[in-house]
Amino acid sequence: MADYRKEGTYEKPVATMNGIAMLLLLLAAVAAAIILLFLFRNVRVAAGLGIIAAFIAPGFFMLQPNEACVLTLFGRYLGTEREPGLRWTLPWNIRKRVSVRARNQNVDTLKVNDRRGNPVEIAAVVVWRVQDTAQAMFDVEDFENFVRVQSESALRHTATRYNYDTGEDHEGTSETTLRAGADIVANALREELQVRVQQAGVKVEETKLTHLAYAPEIAGAMLRRQQAEAVISARAKIVIGAVSMVEMALKSLSEKNVVELDDERRAAMVSNLMVVLCSERDTQPIVNTGTLYT
Repeated sequence: MADYRKEGTYEKPVATMNGIAMLLLLLAAVAAAIILLFLFRNVRVAAGLGIIAAFIAPGFFMLQPNEACVLTLFGRYLGTEREPGLRWTLPWNIRKRVSVRARNQNVDTLKVNDRRGNPVEIAAVVVWRVQDTAQAMFDVEDFENFVRVQSESALRHTATRYNYDTGEDHEGTSETTLRAGADIVANALREELQVRVQQAGVKVEETKLTHLAYAPEIAGAMLRRQQAEAVISARAKIVIGAVSMVEMALKSLSEKNVVELDDERRAAMVSNLMVVLCSERDTQPIVNTGTLYT
């Protein structure tokens, strides 16, 4: 896997203060300023407490669970706060919230060519989350759009690495295909997408194929091909079973001495039995009742 740790901005913790304690300090400063101003007429001290309250008030910010706050100062990255609850920092620090919850990205149906060049339609869903908030904010322009574009690109590239279905020249092999190996294809998509979005600080949790079909222009032809293959396979099984049954019937007749058959009659019986067993319709027996002359 490619290593993107050589360049870029990476997340680091930042020290912020407990917001509840600072809120109590703010309320105390406001209450003291009011008391000093209206009861003791001490304007100077009341003004000082008012300035302190005005300094404290803008520094509050609230974080929900699975939410982070990126702090910057004059264009310099200070760090990321992940502790949920009411927090406080210096008022001039710029705060940007980033959700680190799991997100779903639906990759719309794409028309691509599989490994044989057959046009197929494929779609997927990607579950991802922000793992490194600094990379997500500073190493790419828009990390959500970045993930969306890279998901489509990774899905296209992954689909071209596999055949839609096993061909006649690969029957009996363990070839991974889009239709039969959906889980393997999904894992390959996840690994490739993870490499592509690593520089955005994103972790791909899961990928699943949600739609897979031949493109409309060849769907009819491929359906007839699959039907023909199914018919051939069924016929082959019928013939194998019929041969076994004929062999068993002839062996049983011979062992029980029911009738003596020469080669010509044996061949005729084999032919009749094969017709009866392999016919698509019910056979109609013809009973020989003799001739007009005795």
